[in-house]
Amino acid sequence: MTRVVRKFTRSVPVWRPRVVPVKLDEASAAQLEALQVTPSNTKVSDYVLTLAHDVESLKVRSPLFNAIMYDPGGLSRSERELGALAASMVNHCIYCAAVHADRHAKLEKSTEVTDALFLNGAEAELGPRDRAIFDFALKLSKAPPEIGAADMQALRDAGLDDTEILDLILSAALFGWANRLMHVLGDPVVETD
Repeated sequence: MTRVVRKFTRSVPVWRPRVVPVKLDEASAAQLEALQVTPSNTKVSDYVLTLAHDVESLKVRSPLFNAIMYDPGGLSRSERELGALAASMVNHCIYCAAVHADRHAKLEKSTEVTDALFLNGAEAELGPRDRAIFDFALKLSKAPPEIGAADMQALRDAGLDDTEILDLILSAALFGWANRLMHVLGDPVVETD
């Protein structure tokens, strides 16, 4: 028996697709080519295998994802994960929130920030830089037109430069889109007895 996960956690649930993923041993040459650049340069997930039904979109999506989340320079990897986590919390994407909270904790070698966020939500006590990053990504995810000069200045006051700010905007915006795909295409589930 399975049940849909509804609570934020760092334990990454299984993602159960509603559309049958492409089977690697049955994939077309075009699908296999598109699958060569997976989002995290690791194994091919059921999510990516589901997206492989649309080869042209996947060929653009994976390099874009990698560039936004993994390119060197600019915002640190863990801070990009914090931006993705804020977006995922706003969109209540349990799967993405777990993935990015887990990555943040591993990169930081600490669960302090993600524990605080999952326990206290937006009211969590965070350091000044993390607070500015999280608040900006949260506001951007809730209502992009409400972002203004004061929000940009708060990031600069926390020490972010323009390249880091752009990286934060890209990571939060990417997950505004990715969360919606995850919600429509499948559910986060855990196996129960």
